[in-house]
Amino acid sequence: MPGHLALVTDSTAYLPPEAVERHRIHVVPLSVAVGDEVFAEGIEISPKDVAEALRSKQRVTTSRPSPETFAAAYRAAAESGARGIVSIHLSAELSGTAEAAQLAAAAAPVPVRVVDSRLVGMALGSSVLAAAELADALDAAHADAAGGASDRAEPGGTEADLDQVVEAAVRRAAGTSGFFYVDTLEHLRRGGRIGTAQALVGSALAVKPLLHLAGGRIEPLEKVRTASRAIARLEEIAVERAGTLPVDITVHHLAAEQRAEPLAERLRERVPGLNRLYVSEVGAVIGAHVGPGLLAVVVAPVVDPTG
Repeated sequence: MPGHLALVTDSTAYLPPEAVERHRIHVVPLSVAVGDEVFAEGIEISPKDVAEALRSKQRVTTSRPSPETFAAAYRAAAESGARGIVSIHLSAELSGTAEAAQLAAAAAPVPVRVVDSRLVGMALGSSVLAAAELADALDAAHADAAGGASDRAEPGGTEADLDQVVEAAVRRAAGTSGFFYVDTLEHLRRGGRIGTAQALVGSALAVKPLLHLAGGRIEPLEKVRTASRAIARLEEIAVERAGTLPVDITVHHLAAEQRAEPLAERLRERVPGLNRLYVSEVGAVIGAHVGPGLLAVVVAPVVDPTG
């Protein structure tokens, strides 16, 4: 539809494919290098490939998209009829992706607002969906006001609409929590992604760490002695965080479907305000930093995007 608001995110949002299609979200891939070969996440390499590479002790690294890649995405959105773009990305504490997006935004053919969600995975994805839902509602309202015409109703409307969409994304991000369990901190340590959680590395063999996203960083939450107790505690934390208000929950995993599916079913039974429940394997980029065995729960509040 000409004159629409476009959403851009990166491949670490791990959005359901149907949501990407429904909201016409442009997804920019990060890169994963296995040895000397470089692959685009979600296109050329799978979570299974990364899990196998890590198990076989191959060197796996990740890198942000280039500003040129974002510039191409913004041009494509403009050429498809976008009058403005909101570009929402994983935490700048974990990646330079948002910085690359900001560099490209300065020369984009339409206004672009870049948002550092300070999140990753479906925690990021939930923020993108909140923004997309409001963008769709604003587009529909303008179309109605113009009698179904595809052009905009008034000058200056794009900037005000972009402000509202950014606010919706930031509001949902602020209320979203991510908690996760890893079999070992070694992969996070190697990638330099554990911040103050490095204090746990010395005792990593003796404990099963629970971590969470705090201030855009990965921080230690609790130490638990066994994997079964850690997963049980992860469940309790998610139930406590969800409370009784409407929430969306995502259970992420890497090569651990046998853990993820039962956890999802227990949460379905225990969370009274559950709106949508997703179970998904994280992609190659996050997989490279957490390793096989990851189990994560994202709890996102359900808010009226127009409120």
